Amino acid sequence: MTQEFSDATKVIKTTTKPDPATGALNPPIQLSSTFAQPDLDHFGKYDYTRSGNPTRDVLEDSIAALEHGTRGFAFATGMAAISTAFLTLHQGDHVIVTNDVYGGTFRLVTQLLPNYGIDYTFVDCNDPEALKAAFTPKTKVVYIETPANPTLKVTDIKQVVRITHEHDALVFADNTFMTPIFQKPLDLGVDLVLHSGTKFLAGHSDILAGLIVTKTKELGDAVYFIQNAMGATLGISDCWLLLRGIKTLGVRVKAEAESALELAKWFQEQAIVEGVNYPGLTDFEGHDIQFSQATSGGAVLSFDIGSEDNVRKLVKELKIPVFSVSLGAVETILSYPPKMSHAELSADERHERGISDGLLRLSVGVEDVDDLKADFKQAFEKIEAANLVR
Repeated sequence: MTQEFSDATKVIKTTTKPDPATGALNPPIQLSSTFAQPDLDHFGKYDYTRSGNPTRDVLEDSIAALEHGTRGFAFATGMAAISTAFLTLHQGDHVIVTNDVYGGTFRLVTQLLPNYGIDYTFVDCNDPEALKAAFTPKTKVVYIETPANPTLKVTDIKQVVRITHEHDALVFADNTFMTPIFQKPLDLGVDLVLHSGTKFLAGHSDILAGLIVTKTKELGDAVYFIQNAMGATLGISDCWLLLRGIKTLGVRVKAEAESALELAKWFQEQAIVEGVNYPGLTDFEGHDIQFSQATSGGAVLSFDIGSEDNVRKLVKELKIPVFSVSLGAVETILSYPPKMSHAELSADERHERGISDGLLRLSVGVEDVDDLKADFKQAFEKIEAANLVR
C-alpha cells in the first residue's frame, strides 16, 4: 500500500479487499487451521494458521500501512503483543522503561522479565540526564508510552530516540492512546510500535487484540519468529472484527477527541475538580511536545476529585459513562486507576507517578457532549451537597 493517501482513505483501502473469486468487498473469514499443499515438493504460502492466515494478513498489512512500518503482527491480546516485544530481548539484556507505564506492563517487567534474566530500570524518560544515566553496556531497549496511562504525561519521542540510538539501543513505543490517526512514532524514529487493539482500533468493547508494527525487516523477522513459536496469534474471527473496527477509526477518534477537549475545559471550571490531565489543554505541561509529534490531544483524559470517597459517590450518581476497565470504545468509559489499571502498584508507587486517590480516567465516547456535561454536572452537585451536609 502506497502512502500517498490520507489516513481517512487508508483505513478504508487497507481493510476493504475485494475477494478476487467472488467480488465480496470484505475479506473472507478463513476459518481453517490447515491448508492443502499441492505435493511433496511444493508448498504454498499458507500451511498452518498459527504461521499465517489470509484474513490475518489483511489486518497485519493494514496496521503496518497505517503506522508506516514494514510489517505488522496481530496477537490475542495487547499484553501478548507487549510480551512478544520484550521477548526479542535475551538473557543478560537490560531494558529501560518509562516511569509512567500501564500497570500490566509494570507487572510484566517487574515480575516476569527477571525470570528470563532480563534486568530493568524505571526512569523519567523526559529527563535526558536521568535517561542517559540509566544506560548500561547491556541496555537493548527503551520502552515508552505516550501519552501515559493514566496521567497523560507526554514523552518527547524524538529526544528519547536520539539518546537511545546514540547508545545503540532500540525504542519501543506504546501508541494505544493516540492511534496512527493522531501519532506515528515510526516516523519519529521509533523502532517498534505497539497497540492494544482492544481499545480504539477495535472501538466497540467486543474483542481482545494486540498489534505490533516494526520499522525494519530485521526486527520484523525477530517478532515473527516469536509470534510463530509462541503461538499467541489473534483468532481469525477477531481479526475480521478488528478490520471492521479500523474502517471507522478515523471518524470515531476525531469525534471523541473533539468531545474530550470540550470536556477537559469544562472540568477545569468545576469547583470539585482539583486538576485535569489532558494534552490538548494549552496549559498542560506536555502540550507543546504533544503537538510537535501528534495532531491531537486524543480521546482520553484524567481528572482528580480529591478523594476515594468522592469517587465512590460519583460512580453511583453518573448515568451515561460506563464504570469499567478498558478504554477507546464508542461508549464513554470511566475508570478508577488505583483499583483497576494500576492496582499492581503500591500506594507509594502510584502517588509517586501522580496517580492520586481521587484520580479518575475518562475515555470519551461518541455520545452527545452536552449530555455528558449535564450528567457530570448533576453528579458533582449531589456530591457537593452531600459533603456540605456531612
